[in-house]
Amino acid sequence: MGRLEGKSVIITGAGSGIGRAASLLFTKEGAKLIAVDKTEGVKETVEQVRKSGGTAEAMVADAGSESDVKAFIAKAISAHGKLDAIWANAGISGGLVPLAEQTVEHWQEILRVNLIGPFLAVKYAIPHLVKQSHGAIVCTASVAGLKSGASGHPYAASKAGVISLVQTTAYSLSGTGVRINAVCPGLIETGMTKPIFDNAKERGTDGKIGQLNPLKRAGQPHELAAMGLFLASDEASYVNGQAFPVDGGLTASMPYAGKPI
Repeated sequence: MGRLEGKSVIITGAGSGIGRAASLLFTKEGAKLIAVDKTEGVKETVEQVRKSGGTAEAMVADAGSESDVKAFIAKAISAHGKLDAIWANAGISGGLVPLAEQTVEHWQEILRVNLIGPFLAVKYAIPHLVKQSHGAIVCTASVAGLKSGASGHPYAASKAGVISLVQTTAYSLSGTGVRINAVCPGLIETGMTKPIFDNAKERGTDGKIGQLNPLKRAGQPHELAAMGLFLASDEASYVNGQAFPVDGGLTASMPYAGKPI
């Protein structure tokens, strides 16, 4: 049996990158999935899942919209009769705009998707998880939420907020049997980070990508998916309120501050 055999799971940001890799892995391990993304790419994810013999339904929705979050959680309950785990993975980068040039609107949109989105997922998943006295919540934070130098100000602030949300929620859920943890990706090759890889290739410096971490390479989406699978599964039954870097060891010293690739 798979590690998520028969479990009802939601993954947001499932249209590409980490979310797609997680969707494929979770369903391979037996999960019944509601895959959510604001783009049509989520339908391709579900096609790939089904071709691999997994069970999934696609839903085009905005993870930062309260009504959409209510809708995709209701869809999971309707389709599977329960909810066992949710991975609030959807996020946007916001780029590297100089601090003095950033706008309130820029900050608000990044916080809406990256921080309010996970809050809404937590808020509306909790009643279903608590009712059955078990369940797992995974949130995607970032190494940028742990230390400075990894990304722009609003993105880093939003991801630090996700880590705090996870920690405070763990205590709010004391005694319920429901766990919550965060994964903190380092430099992972996804659609979000594509400009970094493309720019490095144009400059002929692509050989330097990932050289600041002890593994000397960038990460791949499936490596994040594997950590998320563990945290969502019963194997992580005593793991709660933590934020786990998946970064090749980069945050062991955080050497890249002020050293752009």
